[in-house]
Amino acid sequence: MKKATIFWLCAMSMGMALAQKTSITVAAFPAVDDIVKAALQEWQKKNPHVDVKVVSREYADHHTAMTTGLATSTGLPDVMTIEYGYLGRFAQSGGLEDLAKAPYQIGQHASKIVPYAMAQGRSATHGQVAVPTDIGPGAMFYRQDLLSKAKVKESDLTQSWESFIQSGQKIKKESGAYLVAHARDVKDIVIRTGIPAGHGVYFDDQGKSVIDTSPRFKRGFEIAQQIRAQGLDAKINAWSNEWGESLKRGTVSVQMMGAWLGGHLQNWLAPNTSGLWRSTVLPERIATSWGGTFYAIPKKAVNKELAWDLIQHLTLNSKQQQMAFEKFNAFPALIEAQNGEFFNQPVAFLGGQKARLEWKNTAAQIKPTMVFKNDSVAEEIVNAELDLVLTKNKPIDQALKDAHRLVQRRASR
Repeated sequence: MKKATIFWLCAMSMGMALAQKTSITVAAFPAVDDIVKAALQEWQKKNPHVDVKVVSREYADHHTAMTTGLATSTGLPDVMTIEYGYLGRFAQSGGLEDLAKAPYQIGQHASKIVPYAMAQGRSATHGQVAVPTDIGPGAMFYRQDLLSKAKVKESDLTQSWESFIQSGQKIKKESGAYLVAHARDVKDIVIRTGIPAGHGVYFDDQGKSVIDTSPRFKRGFEIAQQIRAQGLDAKINAWSNEWGESLKRGTVSVQMMGAWLGGHLQNWLAPNTSGLWRSTVLPERIATSWGGTFYAIPKKAVNKELAWDLIQHLTLNSKQQQMAFEKFNAFPALIEAQNGEFFNQPVAFLGGQKARLEWKNTAAQIKPTMVFKNDSVAEEIVNAELDLVLTKNKPIDQALKDAHRLVQRRASR
């Protein structure tokens, strides 16, 4: 056979191989993009013919791009990453696959995943539009050095909201540190307490606002007002530069967020404070969640079969879920992945605490709540009314009535 013919045959076979190569796109935000990239090494062993392009944007930019994509049915990925706060809005768009139906049938795996997170990815009208990959069981991180100085015990913070405030008074008197960064943080926890089954934070099972009728909101506003009136909050917003500095310098003694905050504190927020922080349950042992990450498949996706195969690897593979937790602090939504030895190891940054066991216990107690299209709108309105209470002494009952009226008006559009 002539060399030219051999060359031509080789070139043709290479061209056919390249032509058979399939590409899929995953749209993500930090640090989910790194988790996906790390997972691809194992997944592509079984799918060597697939090229995966991970398109990463900053958190807000990513969700803006996905909102636009769903509205226009253009520029959509095969796998879409969604943070919990956007679930309600995206679910109601009608642009996502129902993963409970064939060929996906996530229902056969539902018992393997934390129940409340599965419920968050479910829409009353559009089905199971997203599958959780990581969750954020609520935790209270506190500065042990500041508590010791004020002779305050951990149990003083957790026993009740009244005891929590009294502890803050002692801490500020002895150390000058504020109790919390913003009184709003406390309201956010209280309004997530005792939500009836089938309801959301702001809406009942019929989609009607409960802001002016549920005692959760009145109590949340009252406790936040007490904290502000006693000068116990630093009046700074989470994720601001001032907030980061307060965590580094110890001018705020308590920060309540998802368990993932421990990793953020250690890795980039306040790495120089190792050994000073501890983690415990929220006041009154409230079990609630902060955020979480979900994967979805747009109806306009091109390679849905491969997209689903990758999502299953990311969410239902125990080793993958454990890797994501160990390397990227992504607390696993897969129940089986919560049984690894990693959970029993002491966390040096938290003074040797075995904090992961407490987070696991909290995750098991969180009750399912529904998400709604206008959750983010309701949150903005409620926060605006709380600011009027805190800064202008607006009566709480009036603030809640006004918030309810505005939310209902926006929701009916």
